[in-house]
Formats: sequence, structure tokens, C-alpha cells
Amino acid sequence: MKDKQASFAEGASRDLRAPLHVGVIMDGNGRWAAQRGLPRFEGHRRGVEALRRTVRAAADFGVRYLTVYSFSSENWSRPPAEITELMGLLKFFIRSDLRTLEQEGVRVRVIGDRDNLKADIVALLDEAEARTRHNSKLDLIVAFNYGSRQEIVAAARDLAREVAAGKISPDDIDETLFASRLGTRFAPDPDLIIRTSGEMRLSNFLMWQSAYSELVFLPIYWPDFDRQAFQAALETFRARERRFGGVLESEKPKVMTAS
Repeated sequence: MKDKQASFAEGASRDLRAPLHVGVIMDGNGRWAAQRGLPRFEGHRRGVEALRRTVRAAADFGVRYLTVYSFSSENWSRPPAEITELMGLLKFFIRSDLRTLEQEGVRVRVIGDRDNLKADIVALLDEAEARTRHNSKLDLIVAFNYGSRQEIVAAARDLAREVAAGKISPDDIDETLFASRLGTRFAPDPDLIIRTSGEMRLSNFLMWQSAYSELVFLPIYWPDFDRQAFQAALETFRARERRFGGVLESEKPKVMTAS
């Protein structure tokens, strides 16, 4: 926990009403394009523009960690031509925006499985992380080839190997140790998760980490997500009363004392 607290050094200047960590499920690119009679690729291209706006707004609003669901482990079932287009957009985004992210204090981190990715994609992801590793204004966490169930299984497998090797005891395994084996181990759990397109599910995104996240589902498609929509989601978050399984002070029964 000390490492996490140290990374919040600039916290005094951030808006303490803002969620520290926001997760975003960027959904609806294809449907946005279909409604306009455009190819799906145009929806994905406009989705990249929405991502740029969101990164900029997150930093302005005082968000410290922004996790975006860019490509799930289930997305490989999409048509090969669409997957090729998505990979091309990823390359374009990194090549065109990396310098700006680097200069504006954004640190890029990538979570997800890289084992079955092409070498040029892995090299780009590695470069983005390496070139921005000293930045601390905003952590942009890109969930790429990511699935929460797969992440949880991998964490359980790692701990099982450590038990088998005698490095830890089964009794040592608790929530903190388990969380330390997840891809987001360097960040606090998300306070807020936003999903666009009107769908109301997590779709295998940060399921362990979102146990007490506030969820906001927006009826707009991702290409239409802008600063105003982000601000509205933050206002919804601020209006929520977060209990974390407990009871608010205002709800506790009053203790009668003798006069």
C-alpha cells in the first residue's frame, strides 16, 4: 500500500470529489456507424477521437487512473477484416498520440494477455509503456486482449504454483495477496465504471476490482462520448452514497442516554 500512496503525491492538487480511478467500457462504435449508414471502421475511428477527448478530460477533472476496455479476449471472434482494422487503429493511436501523452504527463500501462499478439503489436505496447513510465499526472491503463475471468484464473494459477513450490502457505492467501497478482495491482480499485451504448453489464471487465464500484450506464454510443457526458457521469458519482457494505453515520440508530 505504501507504493500506491507514494504515487499519489500530487493528490493535494486534485479534486478530492473526483473518483480516483475510473473504468470505461467503450461500447457502441459499430452501432453508431450503422445508424449513419457508415462502415463499422468509421465508428471505430471516431471512437479513437472519443478516447482522446476522454483522456484529456480525465486529467482535467482530477482523475488519477483511467482504465479503458479497448479490446477484449472475446473480440477475436469478430470478422478477421474488422480485427485487422482494430489492430491498425491501435498502431495509429500509439504512433500518433504517444508523443503527446508523453509530454502531457500521461503514463501508459497495458493489461491483458500478450502471448498470442503479433510481435509488432507487442513492441508498440512495450514502447508506449517504456517512454511514459516516468509520468505521474494520469495513468492510462489500456485493457487490451483482456478478460477479467482469465485474469482471475491466471492469478489463482500463480498463487497455486507458489503454494506448490513452498513459497507461501494456503493460509497466506487473502484478498490483498490475491489482488497483488492482478494486472491492476499498481492501482486502487475503480471508484466508478462508465459504460456507453445503453447496455447494462460489465462484459468481463474488472470483475474482481469492481466489487464496490459505482456503475453509470449511458444511453449514448462511444463516438458521441465527450467532456460533457464525462462530467455528467462524474456528477452522478458524486451524488451517490457509498457504503462499502456498511451503514452511513446518518443511518445508525441513535443511542439514548439518561439525562
